[in-house]
Amino acid sequence: MELSDTNLQALTEYLKKTLDPDPAIRRPAEKYLESVEVSQNYPLLLLTLIGNSQDTVIKVCSSVTFKNYIKRNWRIIEDEPNKICEADRVAIKANIINLMLSSPEQIQKQLSDAISIIGREDFPQKWPDLLKEMVNRFQSGDFHVINGVLHTAHSLFKRYRHEFKSTELWTEIKLVLDTFAAPLTSLFTATIELCNTHANDISVLKVLFSSLILIAKLFHSLNFQDLPEYFEDNMETWMTNFHNLLTLDNKLLQTDDEEEAGLLEMLKSQICDNAALYAQKYDEEFQPYLPRFVTAIWNLLVTTGQEVKYDLLVSNAIQFLASVCGRPHYKNLFEDPSTLTSICEKVIIPNMEFRAADEEAFEDNSEEYIRRDLEGSDIDTRRRAACDLVRGLCKFFEVHVTNIFSGYVSSMLQEFAKNPTVNWKHKDAAIFLVTSLASKAQTQKHGITQANELVNLTDFFINHILPDLKSQNVNEFPVLKADGIKYVMFFRNQIPKEHILTAIPLLISHLQAESTVVHTYAAHALERLFTMRGGTANTTLTRILAIMRSFSLLQEAIIQYIPSVISQLTQKLLSVSKNPSKPHFNHYLFESICLSVRITCRANPAAVGSFEQALFIVFTEILQTDVQEFIPYVFQVMSLLLEMHKNEIPDSYMALFPHLLQPVLWERTGNIPPLVRLLQAYLERGASAIAANATDKIPGLLGVFQKLIASRANDHQGFYLLNSIIEHLPPECIEQYKRQIFIVLFQRLQNSKTTKFVKSFLVFLNLYCVRFGAIALQEMFDSIQPKMFGMVVEKIIIPEIQKVSGPVEKKICAVGITKILTECPPMMDTDYTKLWTPLLQALIGLFELPEDDTIPDDEHFIDIEDTPGYQTAFSQLAFAGKKEHDPIGAMVNNPKILLAQSLYKLSTACPGRVPSMISTSLNSEALQFLQGYLQIASVILV
Repeated sequence: MELSDTNLQALTEYLKKTLDPDPAIRRPAEKYLESVEVSQNYPLLLLTLIGNSQDTVIKVCSSVTFKNYIKRNWRIIEDEPNKICEADRVAIKANIINLMLSSPEQIQKQLSDAISIIGREDFPQKWPDLLKEMVNRFQSGDFHVINGVLHTAHSLFKRYRHEFKSTELWTEIKLVLDTFAAPLTSLFTATIELCNTHANDISVLKVLFSSLILIAKLFHSLNFQDLPEYFEDNMETWMTNFHNLLTLDNKLLQTDDEEEAGLLEMLKSQICDNAALYAQKYDEEFQPYLPRFVTAIWNLLVTTGQEVKYDLLVSNAIQFLASVCGRPHYKNLFEDPSTLTSICEKVIIPNMEFRAADEEAFEDNSEEYIRRDLEGSDIDTRRRAACDLVRGLCKFFEVHVTNIFSGYVSSMLQEFAKNPTVNWKHKDAAIFLVTSLASKAQTQKHGITQANELVNLTDFFINHILPDLKSQNVNEFPVLKADGIKYVMFFRNQIPKEHILTAIPLLISHLQAESTVVHTYAAHALERLFTMRGGTANTTLTRILAIMRSFSLLQEAIIQYIPSVISQLTQKLLSVSKNPSKPHFNHYLFESICLSVRITCRANPAAVGSFEQALFIVFTEILQTDVQEFIPYVFQVMSLLLEMHKNEIPDSYMALFPHLLQPVLWERTGNIPPLVRLLQAYLERGASAIAANATDKIPGLLGVFQKLIASRANDHQGFYLLNSIIEHLPPECIEQYKRQIFIVLFQRLQNSKTTKFVKSFLVFLNLYCVRFGAIALQEMFDSIQPKMFGMVVEKIIIPEIQKVSGPVEKKICAVGITKILTECPPMMDTDYTKLWTPLLQALIGLFELPEDDTIPDDEHFIDIEDTPGYQTAFSQLAFAGKKEHDPIGAMVNNPKILLAQSLYKLSTACPGRVPSMISTSLNSEALQFLQGYLQIASVILV
């Protein structure tokens, strides 16, 4: 694409259409942009629009499109084509920083993110001037520019908080510190001076405090891996200013909004986070500053209100105290009983209360409430922080803290008993407090694994949890019901088994509760109880035989309701496909569909057509609107349905077939495993339909095979597809392509040989041998290059066969090699004869020796999901699982006996030669194994 006015105008029109709500207009425009993004100058056209367009909407749309383009294409993947030409890469890096810094904030954010993506790949080796160019802008004095630099730096450096330590990482961080630490410190002190100068100018303060928040975040990232020498030398500057900011109270920066945190709260919150980092990791160096931070943060906690806008601040402030109180260095700060009592009374108890905002989330945003409460994403909530502080205090003061809280729990329960309808929140707080106090260690899978022995969990369960669960009205006090169910789930390993048995039928009854939280918790708790390890699960299942019979009956009886169930599931699927933002829910939604299919079609195989009729409408919608998160799931469900067909597959599948070969589908890594499986199902069930239109369909299939084989990450998927083509299509359909297939494989073997590729190649060539015969295999090799068959046997099969793993794969190789040994005349009367005994020796080794799982040191595989930008990862559906396919099947039950019988046939055709070759060249151990095979097969070589 040329950098011309014509192309700029055309691109503008297509970008406008991508904003159109009408899918008929929007989708073609999106497809067009997807098709031209491989063209040279495409990203430069977008940058030109960002810089020059007079239409703000087009500028914003171009910036978002550009960022997503960079996210998808910038990373260079080994063995795959470079998606952005080098000239465009150079031009982008030369222009993007100036453009980002001169753009309005909304566009600046998009371009800053794009710079961060490029930086993750190219900085520092391929973009050494990036930091210097950014740091130089600190001198501009323009805080719009400065904040652009800070935002970009934050996006670039925040990965240091979660990267694993490595020499490469340390080298990069040292370079960053050498270039960035001193200017950042100077900017920090200069910005604070400006805040003092403009203390009465709210418009200036807003800009300056936005800078301070970003500076505080950068401080956290640059100090996370280790304490840099520069920051240690300048700790006085940083900590004194942090402390002053923590105690600052400028009325101009206070907001009236009760929900949204203001700039002052956000800055103080980050400072608490920074102080906690130093207290946890650099306690010796931080010790002189700690007492003043403890005092400041304590005062902050007791003077901050309950409004939602303070939640993150309070959470981080409490987390700071939690990180301090659990460390031996600081134990003395909390030893005074009055201090402990004050913390419990003034910090922990108030922040464990169930607030109006929590109640609103419980009732109106149940999915988010569950995610926070049950799935552990409540890390930034007041309750979670208070819970962590309880655990921290219990590390050194367990007895005292338990005694303090026991009094509070009793008081709360008494208040509840006086008027349950009004005071139910007191009991909720009591249950949460007991749970926090008792939980010393836990995992998602096993619940609480270590509990506070001073808390009588069983008594609390009997006296305060069980009565709520036994209530006939499952809809009364829903929050307390949810609390009780969660208590059972968390402490399932501490509560005696007989009480767990009592709870199970009560949990089942709560599956009917109106509250989404309650019936979801009940289902989750039952799933956890039924998968408990050890005797609990067995005893549980034995004792509740009646319930298990009901489950068994339900599985059969539910079939009559499945049409209605599927109707509701598909409606829900269509609904969530508009905004697929809940990955766990989405996954289990597809699992439910698969389970419905399996249960029904096991009893009535003909029902598969009804499922297709119900599901294909929504599947078509998902495919047409390109819902990337759902497409891998759709392909899995379609594979499951297709594999259930016994006769010819319906026309609806064949109509879809050409679309499955579209290159754009294969660009997304998450699509590859389910797409390959789906094409395998087509080949297995619809080979005759494909063969009837071979000239249209087979080249497309082989094109997919060739693309996959070229990738070190996906070559095994290419072999899966190739093996199905060889196994299922009539030989005449692929005759003209066979030679080219082998040439492609040999080219890959020569250019990029890996252990994984060799293992797959061995399985393929032996399957080819089984399918078409050993002579066909030998003639194919030797037609490509004289004597190639011998080279393959000598250089690949004999030395590498021990690396083949998996019973089916080994069986295929064993049968194939047996055919080469006994059904290929050139192995007995040409130069290849010298390879006969070594090949037999290798086959016996495949039978008897352990698998060779060594991998050369110089092999570095790309992870299948290690892809640039956003890619939908492949998530396997458990109930869509495919049985392992054995192409040899019942044809060969025992490959060792097949070898013995085949050797016997060969020996009768060549009397005297086989025993002679075996006795003179086979080593004694292998010979002993072979004699055992012959004895079992009841044959004697002649």
